[in-house]
Amino acid sequence: MKRGLDFVFSATGLLLLSPVFAVVCLLVWAQDKHSPFYIAPRVGQSGKLFQMIKLRSMVVHADRSGVDSTATDDSRVTRIGRIIRKLKLDELSQLWNVLIGDMSLVGPRPQVESDVHLYTEAERQLLEVRPGITDFASVVFADEGTILEGASDPDLRYNQLIRPWKSRLGLHYFSCRNTLLDLRLIVITLVNAVSRRRALQAIAALLDETGADGVLVAVARRRDPLEAAPPPGATEVVRSRVPNTAPSS
Repeated sequence: MKRGLDFVFSATGLLLLSPVFAVVCLLVWAQDKHSPFYIAPRVGQSGKLFQMIKLRSMVVHADRSGVDSTATDDSRVTRIGRIIRKLKLDELSQLWNVLIGDMSLVGPRPQVESDVHLYTEAERQLLEVRPGITDFASVVFADEGTILEGASDPDLRYNQLIRPWKSRLGLHYFSCRNTLLDLRLIVITLVNAVSRRRALQAIAALLDETGADGVLVAVARRRDPLEAAPPPGATEVVRSRVPNTAPSS
């Protein structure tokens, strides 16, 4: 059923959004005369690489900088790119990947290969399901760029403040996933585009309803500043982007 819903919703979404995509593609091409698409290699289900389609929001060859995480003030993001990111159009273009089966509408966000190499044994469970366009973490950390803003090392800040909770939210989804949960997460994602406060309240309530621990529910409310924490299966906060070799707990 999940694959059937993915196919129907992604096909419908691509059809309805095609005029918007056409206009945005023209604007992206007009700014520098390069392709409006960015083909982003990502790790999918069972650890297999796939090519994720994104509307290009950065300058050409931005991926050669060696920085994977993107802050709001990242100089690599173009003027049109800031609009694309604000409206999440770079994520909506991934409906194509859902249509062809690389991704699902709902599931843990796909990561770059270098980030997957940092996964603990516990986090590798995230690779057992198709990655998705949205999930718990996509709503909770919709402001990821703002969290990383001003960081001298955005990748390290990501691994210290976002990854630990993002992975825990992904693992919680993995443990209780079902069709009804997917539909509710899609609705909450749409609500987030209108009212972030209500979306976070709904996510916290859904986490509580599905048995998430109190700490995770509290983080999902985003009322307090994020604190550095070890990723799931590790005992220490990440200090560098070196693959974790510590035993899981």
